[in-house]
Amino acid sequence: MAVLLDTNVLVYAVDSAEPDKSVRARRILDSLESAGIGSLCAQVLGEYCSVALRKFQHIIPPDSVAPQTEAWARTFPVCDTTLRVVLEALRASVRYQMPYYDAQIWAVARVNRIPLVLSEDFADGAIIEGVRFANPFAEGFDLEAALETAGVGGPPLG
Repeated sequence: MAVLLDTNVLVYAVDSAEPDKSVRARRILDSLESAGIGSLCAQVLGEYCSVALRKFQHIIPPDSVAPQTEAWARTFPVCDTTLRVVLEALRASVRYQMPYYDAQIWAVARVNRIPLVLSEDFADGAIIEGVRFANPFAEGFDLEAALETAGVGGPPLG
């Protein structure tokens, strides 16, 4: 696992209100799936369910949220929220003044040695204790360059 995806990537993949971000999110998901280097965490899947049920009933019928969530869990490995993750998140929240649930995303990446988190919720290019953050919706974002910068090698993305 080289990349941890945050909730906003999943949400934009189904959100037709922002077509450019939707296309970009789907391309990123497809590229990471084909390269076998993407991952999710239980928190991200839970947040996706919450957003889908609350904001996207017009796009995703409520009875389709579980099958979509299960499909993503089959597509990408899912990291659990363990006690170690909770304690690391708490440490980062205090030390780096991060909101707890953002710190928990970071902690999942750190504990599972995932060098890159794709999210629009963190400072683009920030590195915290070896975990790099990249905003996949920033102008000029290039997935291969982000992977290379994070020290992730592998096959070219297609």
